[in-house]
Amino acid sequence: MTEQNASPFRSPMLMNADDTAVVVVDMQEKLVPVIENAAALIDSVARLIEGAGILSVPVYFTEQYPEGLGKTIAAANVGADATIELPNVFEKKMFSFRESTALLEELKRCKAYNLVIIGIETHICVLQSALDAVAQGFNVFVCVDAVGSRCEHDRGIALRRLEASGVTLTTVESALFELCETASHPQFKKISKLVK
Repeated sequence: MTEQNASPFRSPMLMNADDTAVVVVDMQEKLVPVIENAAALIDSVARLIEGAGILSVPVYFTEQYPEGLGKTIAAANVGADATIELPNVFEKKMFSFRESTALLEELKRCKAYNLVIIGIETHICVLQSALDAVAQGFNVFVCVDAVGSRCEHDRGIALRRLEASGVTLTTVESALFELCETASHPQFKKISKLVK
């Protein structure tokens, strides 16, 4: 290593709070109740959304045919039927969120290079959205503890396919500490408390 290159650098394979966005896929009132381990999934999704807010990472939501499948659930109300009005919701009928040019434009506007994709169902909308995002040039991360399917077999196969296709698998805790980067971050204590 030369003296000029001696300073430490952050790997481009790591997420940063200023170049990352979270996309929450189809966490809707008629879909969530049929998902395996739904309560644990909701808890993981809620923690990632809250942590992203603490770190000023933008969060966007998609809804698959909301007229039939309902609105996004209030993630903080585990098991509740309540829904919330969200400012960054993009409706779609295509399984992939690539249908939403407004969402893609918003991701480019906020200069998101890295995308964290979570939600349901892993083997349908999450998978197709993640693979399309890779094709669009995004560096895609999927938190395995924040995605779900009706059947664990479908979820498992989808995760294997995602990883084989260039998507990075991670967890909510790992993603939050990666976005925080250092224990000297002003929000570190809040993130640490959130994941415990």
